[in-house]
Amino acid sequence: MFKTLREDINAVFQRDPAVRSILEVVVCYPGFHALQLHRLAHRVWNFKWYFIARCISQFSRFVTGIEIHPGARIGSGFFIDHGMGVVIGETAEIGNNCTLYHGVTLGGTSWAKEKRHPTLGDDVVIGSGAKVLGPFTVGSGSKIGSNSVVVKEVPEKATVVGVPGRMVLSEEERRQQAKQQRFDLEHGRLPDPQAQAISRLFEQIRTLEQQVSQLQDQQKVLTAQLRQTPANGKGA
Repeated sequence: MFKTLREDINAVFQRDPAVRSILEVVVCYPGFHALQLHRLAHRVWNFKWYFIARCISQFSRFVTGIEIHPGARIGSGFFIDHGMGVVIGETAEIGNNCTLYHGVTLGGTSWAKEKRHPTLGDDVVIGSGAKVLGPFTVGSGSKIGSNSVVVKEVPEKATVVGVPGRMVLSEEERRQQAKQQRFDLEHGRLPDPQAQAISRLFEQIRTLEQQVSQLQDQQKVLTAQLRQTPANGKGA
């Protein structure tokens, strides 16, 4: 228990440059409060004291603005930055050293009593306002941009943005980031898939315009040749 607590505190120091002391983390960080209350609620949930577990969860939601179902499984080194509006569903599973920003939802798409929430691998970073919906896996080391809506599986070390979420980094770019050990979420560096798609359309339009211009030139030459042919025949 103390080892997990120490890892949770270390996660705050590693990923929040604003932190100054352990006392500040323990007293002033709602993400840390929500996580510790969840760990208590999860233990109670595993004893099948469901009502008490839900009461702890609701108290945590009231105090922190973060709603984590007591049935969710969360690994060590988990960090919720700011945290207001974060929702984590009952069957969600979160690996070690993951980071969620405010407004993130790990939600379900089914009303059946089954696995209906996402599973996050280790070292996953999810930007503010992103929605990850469904019983699929987000691979270890992946990053999801702010306000993205992810509804299908994400491979390891991928970067996903947009609605619906699409991978935007090439394999070479992912390898470069791995070499630099950059696992944070720098939105200023993320490509824009819609802008890329529009750019490709403009390139295709320019290519088609060039082809049409060439065909028009060829047509003019052929028309001139056809007009000259009868005149030459009469002259003969």
